[in-house]
Amino acid sequence: MASKKVGILTAGGLAPCLSSAIGGLIERYTEISPDIEILCYRSGYKGLLLGDSIKVTPEMRANAHILHRHGGSPIGNSRVKLTNVKDCVKRGLVKEGEDPQKVAADQLVKDGVSVLHTIGGDDTNTAAADLAAFLHENNYELQVIGLPKTIDNDVFPIKQSLGAWTAAEEGAKFFRNVVGEHNANPRMLIVHEVMGRSCGWLTAATADVYRKNILGDRGLLDGLGLTEKRLDVHAVFIPEMEVDIAAEAGRLKAVMDEHDCVNIFISEGAGVEGIVKEMEAAGQEVPRDAFGHVKLDAVNPGKYFGEQFAEMLNAEKVMIQKSGYFSRAAPANVDDLRLIKSCTDLAVQCALEGQSGVIGHDEDQNNVLRAIEFPRIKGGKPFDIDEPWFGELLDSIGQPKGKRLEVGH
Repeated sequence: MASKKVGILTAGGLAPCLSSAIGGLIERYTEISPDIEILCYRSGYKGLLLGDSIKVTPEMRANAHILHRHGGSPIGNSRVKLTNVKDCVKRGLVKEGEDPQKVAADQLVKDGVSVLHTIGGDDTNTAAADLAAFLHENNYELQVIGLPKTIDNDVFPIKQSLGAWTAAEEGAKFFRNVVGEHNANPRMLIVHEVMGRSCGWLTAATADVYRKNILGDRGLLDGLGLTEKRLDVHAVFIPEMEVDIAAEAGRLKAVMDEHDCVNIFISEGAGVEGIVKEMEAAGQEVPRDAFGHVKLDAVNPGKYFGEQFAEMLNAEKVMIQKSGYFSRAAPANVDDLRLIKSCTDLAVQCALEGQSGVIGHDEDQNNVLRAIEFPRIKGGKPFDIDEPWFGELLDSIGQPKGKRLEVGH
């Protein structure tokens, strides 16, 4: 293994695990095989295409523990799809007529990288697997070992993706301050829009963490209006569950009439398909990213639902707040640090033993932590609305469970 060279890249959106995962890989290699050279590609696949990398020095190795205290990705991210040739040419990452996959493969060969650690979602890791297959056809063996990063917690068949627990905790902390706006105006409607494309797990988990760990933790004073009900979550809307808007409006109007405020948690991906159809029917162009995903900022479900409910609840003021950028760039919490440590240790072990795959607890194999085969990795895993804790959450806020909806990327 001493003759091998390791490459690391992070790609896709941020999550509260990237910095720590990079640190964990560097620490583990330094512990058990310090002679291995490590390159970190700047800005994900962009850096790989441009040959832009950082060589990890002894000083960086000695201080890699610092990365566990930070969020974001110190080596940078980008949303680059190697098979989207037009986009890569447009960005200036390859020349007209070049195949980005071949350019990336040639760079790995030039750099002498034989083990590539990719830290990202399903798109990031399957792109790396495609690279390995491409190189194999050209008689160059590349090990690819992925780490599953997504705050959505939506990768098949992985039980828990890195960073999702932290994102839920940080979103709950975010709402701790935002909910203080409930008394800024009579008949106040607050919409907390939680980041997530097609998985409601983060929205549900954020509401659950808020209610269990934060609501009322500073004390209450009912007589002066500081009541649990006013600080509570009154509704949770996610892509996987049908919402009877008229019925919910009736239920929430009663809350508004009694408590002078309503607080709604909504997934950023809730109702996107319907909103997109309305936009397209009106002749509006719907912006999409390099992977073909609808750009959620352009669709803005929080604003859409906020305006609908504001009218039905006779709200005097509506506030829509997004916690995603606060949450996704946070440093990993204690639970995620433990998960990251176990995953990075196994990733290095797999590198030493010649294995490839995405490291995670395999739901199809009794949740054993292992290198999961790339063909089995897929994004868009929906949240299971039949989870007992979610049922308890809805019961506690008086919201009926809606019919299950099929969702996906």
